[in-house]
Amino acid sequence: MPPSATGPFALLDEHALRALVPRGMVRSFPRHTLIMSEGDETDALYVLLSGRVKAFVADDAGREVVVNTIGAGDYFGELILDGGPRAASVMTLEPSRLFVIPRRDVEQLLLANPAFAQDLIGKLIGKVRRLTAQVRDLALKDVYSRFLQFVNANAIEAEGGRVVPERLTQHEIAARIGGSREMVSRIVSDLSAGGYIAVEAKHIRILNKLPQRW
Repeated sequence: MPPSATGPFALLDEHALRALVPRGMVRSFPRHTLIMSEGDETDALYVLLSGRVKAFVADDAGREVVVNTIGAGDYFGELILDGGPRAASVMTLEPSRLFVIPRRDVEQLLLANPAFAQDLIGKLIGKVRRLTAQVRDLALKDVYSRFLQFVNANAIEAEGGRVVPERLTQHEIAARIGGSREMVSRIVSDLSAGGYIAVEAKHIRILNKLPQRW
């Protein structure tokens, strides 16, 4: 699961955000709604008041790779600074409410709020590091190794065992690790047959330590 947000908006509610940015507006989106598309004009920064979204890139065949998941209190759209097009699409993973800050107000925030400017720089650095790690994994690790890394990174202790708390389809897992749904299906099937995992209502439960190689 994504870490708890700790940025400059994490402790601000809707009223505080309205006081900070009077021209901002609140928008609500149902689950699985596309908020922005890769290549769109960059015109606003989005603060997530509630819910969760994913940022992803996709090709013409519909294959996608998730580059980030974002939770309440965090924000996205920080590439607004260069005025270029959106670098990724963003879709809700659950019903979400967002506070939309117009571009001109973002520029004022940067000048008037050093904490926001510092956090934004930190996020951009983190994004570069994360994308560099993803490129390395895609180039140097096979799909099973990426699946293993995903499960180990996201599993938590629950009900006397370890479980990946998100309800994920095989397609969604494939998008997270940069593999095909067919390959993920084979891996999940083999691990289930071997008694390593169990899939319960789209949750992966770890029954035994997963093998390092498949």
